[in-house]
Amino acid sequence: MNDETTGASPQPNGDREEIARLLPAPADWDLPREQHLRHKDLLMHHIDQEQSTRSRPARRLLRPALLAPATALTLAGVLAAGIALHDDGRRPAGTASHRAATDMRPAAALLGRISDAAADRATPPVRDDQFVYTREKTRGADLTSGKAVLGPLTDRETWLAQEPGPLRKLGLIRENGQTSTINAEFGDTGGTPAGLGRPTYRWLSSLPTDPDELLAYLYAKTPQVEARERDQAVFEQIGSLLGRMMPPRTAAALYRAAAKIPGVVPAPRAQDAIGRRGLGIARDDVRHGVRTEWVFGTEDYSFLGSRSYLTADAPYGKAGTLLSSEAELELAVVDEAGRPPADGT
Repeated sequence: MNDETTGASPQPNGDREEIARLLPAPADWDLPREQHLRHKDLLMHHIDQEQSTRSRPARRLLRPALLAPATALTLAGVLAAGIALHDDGRRPAGTASHRAATDMRPAAALLGRISDAAADRATPPVRDDQFVYTREKTRGADLTSGKAVLGPLTDRETWLAQEPGPLRKLGLIRENGQTSTINAEFGDTGGTPAGLGRPTYRWLSSLPTDPDELLAYLYAKTPQVEARERDQAVFEQIGSLLGRMMPPRTAAALYRAAAKIPGVVPAPRAQDAIGRRGLGIARDDVRHGVRTEWVFGTEDYSFLGSRSYLTADAPYGKAGTLLSSEAELELAVVDEAGRPPADGT
């Protein structure tokens, strides 16, 4: 992949053959053929709405919806500016239309193995007075000119407060050496509580660990976005939770819930923002011609990062144009915001 394109997307048959080659021998369990629902990272956008709201200030998203400093605009900020949420996105969207998924056995098998690995992965306990630290490489496309202009690879560190809240100061973000405060979400005058928009360890611990119950919860609580396919919105919401510090049972349930979303497919040629190749899980937003991929390590199934790119020509770019990508490098728990784990644990 060069800086602006991902190259041709693999064909479905190639995906199946490649995933079969990369995966270890299947376990002795069989996935039931049930209804499959779906979900992930947030707010991929209708170009018509973006054009009509170009004059609005862009809100930049830091994993699912945290306000970040006004440095170079990323794709997520531009998309957020152009999407109208029903009741500011705070009203639950109601029950999902639970459609039966097509044959998703390759994706479900991979997500099952990722789920099993997550369930066995040890995570440290997190107190309410601590901060979850992440270090990653990110890049995004700026659409304010009407064309997707890919920005440089950015070093990002975040320290997210774990207090239940509501909080007006959610933590700190440091990008390329510049540190800023992460403020409450737009409209939260009394502060942002723990929840989908600010998923603390305690809140994540409270989620259902039954995949069907968890998926039903996510379909009900994921904010409704105009012109946004519901399945895609839930897939993006799940993606926004990946790579966070959470109990192993919660992580395992998230992956099995994602396997039940229609349209989820394997993407064995996926790679993160720094070019690490891995096993991928993807879903195409057919309405807007965008594919979102999650990338996992081939040996331990750990979350490496994600990327989104155009799958069809659009007014702001050609098919294959990279829109956003990230590579997670470190995840830890610290006692003080602004200090890395070596100093802050």
